[in-house]
Amino acid sequence: MNFVGIDTGGTFTDFVCLTPDGALRIHKVLSTPRAPEQAILQGIGELGLDGRALFIVHGSTVATNAVLEGKGVRTVFITNHGLRDLLAIGRQVRRALYDLQPPPEAPPVPRELCLETGGRLGAHGEVVTPLTAADLAGLRAAVDRLAPRAVAINLLFSFLDERFEREVAAAMPAGVFVSRSSAVLPEYKEYERGVATWLNASVGPLVEDYLNRLTRALPAARISVMQSSGDTIAAAQAGAQAVRLLLSGPAGGLAAVRRLGADSGHHRLLSFDMGGTSTDVALIDGTPRLSGEGRIGGYPVAVPMVDMHTIGAGGGSIAWLDEGGLLRVGPASAGADPGPACYGRGGRAPTVTDANLALGRLPADGLLGGRMRLDRAAAVQALARVAEPLGLGIAEAAAGIVRIADEHMAQALRVISVQRGIDPRGHTLASFGGAGGLHVCALAEALGITRALVPVHAGVLSALGMLVAPRGRQLSRSVARPLRECSAADIERGLGELVARGRAELQEEGVAESEIAVTRTLDLRYQGQSHGLNVAWEDLARCAAAFHELHRLRYGHRLELPLELVNLRAGLRAPAPDLPLTPPPAPPHPAAPRVHADLHGGANGTAVYARAELAHGQRVAGPALITETVATTYLAPGWSGLHDERGNLLLTRDAGPAAVPLTAGD
Repeated sequence: MNFVGIDTGGTFTDFVCLTPDGALRIHKVLSTPRAPEQAILQGIGELGLDGRALFIVHGSTVATNAVLEGKGVRTVFITNHGLRDLLAIGRQVRRALYDLQPPPEAPPVPRELCLETGGRLGAHGEVVTPLTAADLAGLRAAVDRLAPRAVAINLLFSFLDERFEREVAAAMPAGVFVSRSSAVLPEYKEYERGVATWLNASVGPLVEDYLNRLTRALPAARISVMQSSGDTIAAAQAGAQAVRLLLSGPAGGLAAVRRLGADSGHHRLLSFDMGGTSTDVALIDGTPRLSGEGRIGGYPVAVPMVDMHTIGAGGGSIAWLDEGGLLRVGPASAGADPGPACYGRGGRAPTVTDANLALGRLPADGLLGGRMRLDRAAAVQALARVAEPLGLGIAEAAAGIVRIADEHMAQALRVISVQRGIDPRGHTLASFGGAGGLHVCALAEALGITRALVPVHAGVLSALGMLVAPRGRQLSRSVARPLRECSAADIERGLGELVARGRAELQEEGVAESEIAVTRTLDLRYQGQSHGLNVAWEDLARCAAAFHELHRLRYGHRLELPLELVNLRAGLRAPAPDLPLTPPPAPPHPAAPRVHADLHGGANGTAVYARAELAHGQRVAGPALITETVATTYLAPGWSGLHDERGNLLLTRDAGPAAVPLTAGD
C-alpha cells in the first residue's frame, strides 16, 4: 500500500508518498482553492498511484480559509432567552486599549438569525426554564422561514446535561447541518463555547461537502484528516468536527519535526516554522503541547489545538521607517504576489529575503524553489529606500533588518519557553519552512541554545507529518466544583465516560482497543481565578501538589487558597504509524564545496554546499551555506553541521561564550 501525506496550502498542494519499498517521493501541484480535491486528484494522477491501494492523510485549509475570509454558510444561532446578543457582545475587550471610539464590527451572526428559547439550566444542572412543545414548534417555524444551511445550538450549562440541546436538534428540518455545543465543546464559558459551536456549524457543511467529493472520487482509498490537536480522524467523522481542523497544516509540521527529532535522539525541541508571511513557534517535550486558548481570525477557538505562537515575521516581512526614523520590520508582508523585490515580480518594498540576498546568504545565481531566479539588483534598489535615510550602506541596512527580524522571532521563542518557566538551553532548536535555515544559528545563540536541527524535507514537512501522526481524540467536560467537594470516585467516573466515548470512536476507525493509549488530566485553578492549569490525574493530593508547583513555575508564586476542579480531559491515541522513512540517497564520499560566496561581515570566500551532495556523516564547518531546492541553511561562524544518516542537518555551536536567555521580566 502507498501512504500519501497531503498538505493543501493556499498556493501549493504538497505530496509526500511512501511507497511499499520504503522510498519517499515528493511532489507539488498548484492548489485549486474553489475545489481542493481537484489538486489532490491531479497530484495522485501525476504520481501514477492506484486509488485502490492508497492510505491518505491530509491537512485541509477548507475550514481555515472559510473562517478567515468570512465565507461560512448561512447559520442560525439558537440560545436561551436573554442571550441573543451573546456572540456580538463577546468579552467586551477592545482591540486597541486606548481607542475609546473603535469602529463598530459586524457580529459573527446577524441578529435576525439569532433565536431564543426555553430549556435553561442552572449552574448545578437544575431546570430553571423548561423546554416546551411550543418552544420547539416556534424554533422549527423560525428555522423554516430563515432557511439556513446550518444551525448552532448553545444553551446555558448544557455541558452538565445535554437533553435540551438534543431535543432542539431533533426538531430541526431534515438536511440542515446541526451543531450542538454539548457535542462540540462541553465546557464552561458560554461565549467561547458559543463561538466554537457557531464556527463548527458555519464551516461544517463546506468541510463535509469537500470530504464527500474526495471520498467519492477515491472510493477505495482510506482517507483521514489531520486535526488541530495533531491527531488524525477518519474523513467520515471529520465533517461533524470541522472546528477541530483549523490548524491541521501546522499540526502536521509539528508531528513531523517530533518524529524526525526523536529519530535523531532529540526529544525536547523548540520549533520554528518560518515562511513568507509569518513564523510559527512551538515547544515539544516528547509530544507537542496542546492549548485551549487558540484564536483564528480574531475569534477564540477553545477546542484543543497545538500550542503555537504566531508572529508576523517571515521572509516577505517589509522593512520600513517609523515616524521617529527608526528601522522597523513587519508585520506587513509583501506576500507571494508581488513578493519581495528580488522575486522580480514588481515588488518595491525591502523585505527580509531581500536583506538576506544582499548579505550573500542567498546565492544570487540560485533558483528559488528550483524555478525562480533572484534579482539582486532589485533587492539592492529596494533596500536603498531605508538605507539612505538612515545614512547606512546597503549591507549595513540589510544586516540591521535581519537582526530585527531575528529578535522578533527570538522573543516569540521566549514567550513559549522562558515566560512559562522553561529554560530553552535544555532544548534543541528545530527549524523548518523555506526561510528558517537562514536564521537558525542566530536564534539559537540569542537563547543560549547550542544544538539545532534542520530536518530532511523541511520544505514539505507538514505533508510528511501527515504520515507520522497518530489517530486520536481529545475530549473534555467541565465540572466547575471546589476540589474539596470532589471525590476520587466521581472523577474516575467522569473520566471513564470520556474514555469510553473516545474508544468507541477510534474503534469505528478500525483501531484495536489494545492499541489505544489513554492520558487522563484535570484543569485546576485557585478559586477566584479565570484560567486553569492542566495536571495529570493520579489522586486528589498529588494533583493538588502538582498544580501548586506548576503555578509556581509558570507565574513565580503559589497561593494558600482552595482549589477548583474546572475540566476533566481525556486524550486517546493509537500508536503513530511506524513507517520506515528511508533517507534520501547520498554519495559515498564527502562532497567538496560547489562554489564560494562573499558574505557581508568578513566571511569572504564562504563555501557553498549542495545538501543533496553531502555524504552521510559529513561534517561542515561554518561559515558555510548549504543549499537545496526549497531552502538554504546559513551555518554561522562558530557552528558546525553534521549530515546524519537520516538526511537531517544537526548543528552544534562550538565551545565559547553562549548567550543567556532573557527572563520574562527583562
